[in-house]
Amino acid sequence: MRAGDSIFVCVLGLLCIGVVMVNSAGLTIDPESAVTFQSIVWSRSTVYMLLAMGALVVASRVPVRTLVEVGRRPSAIAFALLVIYAALACVYLPGIGHEVNGSHRWVRLPGIGQTMQPSELAKWGVLLVLTWYAARRGGELASFFRGLLPALLVVMPIAALIALEDLGTGVLIAASACVVLVASGARLWHLLAFAPIGAAGLAAAVLTSDYRMRRLTAFMNPYSDPEGAGYHMIQSLVAVANGGGPGRGLGFGLQKFGYLPEDRTDFLFAVICEELGIAGAAMVIALLAALLWSGVAVVRRARAPALRLLGLGIVTTFGLQAVMNLMVVTGLAPTKGIALPLLSSGGTGWILTAASFGLLIAIDRAGEREALDTARPAPVPAPRYSPVHTARATAA
Repeated sequence: MRAGDSIFVCVLGLLCIGVVMVNSAGLTIDPESAVTFQSIVWSRSTVYMLLAMGALVVASRVPVRTLVEVGRRPSAIAFALLVIYAALACVYLPGIGHEVNGSHRWVRLPGIGQTMQPSELAKWGVLLVLTWYAARRGGELASFFRGLLPALLVVMPIAALIALEDLGTGVLIAASACVVLVASGARLWHLLAFAPIGAAGLAAAVLTSDYRMRRLTAFMNPYSDPEGAGYHMIQSLVAVANGGGPGRGLGFGLQKFGYLPEDRTDFLFAVICEELGIAGAAMVIALLAALLWSGVAVVRRARAPALRLLGLGIVTTFGLQAVMNLMVVTGLAPTKGIALPLLSSGGTGWILTAASFGLLIAIDRAGEREALDTARPAPVPAPRYSPVHTARATAA
């Protein structure tokens, strides 16, 4: 199976599991709102899945070489940055910004009543901007002032702005950007020189926020505040432990009935562990690993440096986000608002993540076309005869 086909199958499989488990996590003890096969088919999550697969198919047809060439124009980078900053600023606009649990992370789309997370747009948009930047000035990235510093001045303010409301996503964007910059030619020790600044900013973000400090303390000992900051982690671990090997059965989990917060989003994997057991958790992890492996295969086969960077950024961002979520759910990291990609409920995340993997499929197709063009033998020119030789041959 081609790597692009494997990506399509893995994305579809994860989204299908996500639809089923999101609906299972949303079960309530109410006969009038029972979850049936028909209700799942017509649920909002199914609509999001169809939109996500549509976005993947459309993105897989994008001429990625043309997309990279467009970024060689400074106006393209400037326009992309303007869109990212404008979207991030909208979360604070009255009437547009939507606050949930004290965080300004959502924007209400006028006319349709739905919400979206601008940080999702920024997360993937930054990768495209860095790819464009590296395509234009890749040879200068080894230089600190001419190459690396301008890139950092573009990326880090975006990560810092997101970290004000969503520290986990801000760290994710910064980490993915660093990987792409090093792969594009930046010197690692140049980036390490900024490590103290990044650590100081991270410490300031935690120390100046009361709820982040409580989450950090609860991570060290969740039972120090079992009804407060440690509640999420304790209930998540209880759900994981209750699943055991076979699990309680699909729909038969107990933690989702008012015990486990954010069971449809950040802690959906805990519901999977409780209801589907080790087998279900292993299946999800296997699909995530297969998707990452297929993405790496596409990156390794891509011939254009800019396409390799774009593919590497997509794989790195997806992989880091999945690892961060799994660590939080299993108590290996402090609680933060990081969703499990392609599984946790969220229309914006599903659609943009699927579209990003659609670009990976497009990169795979572009590489196959290049390989076929290289392997095809050059046409043999037809023999040329002069009029004199032709006349002699006729006379003979």
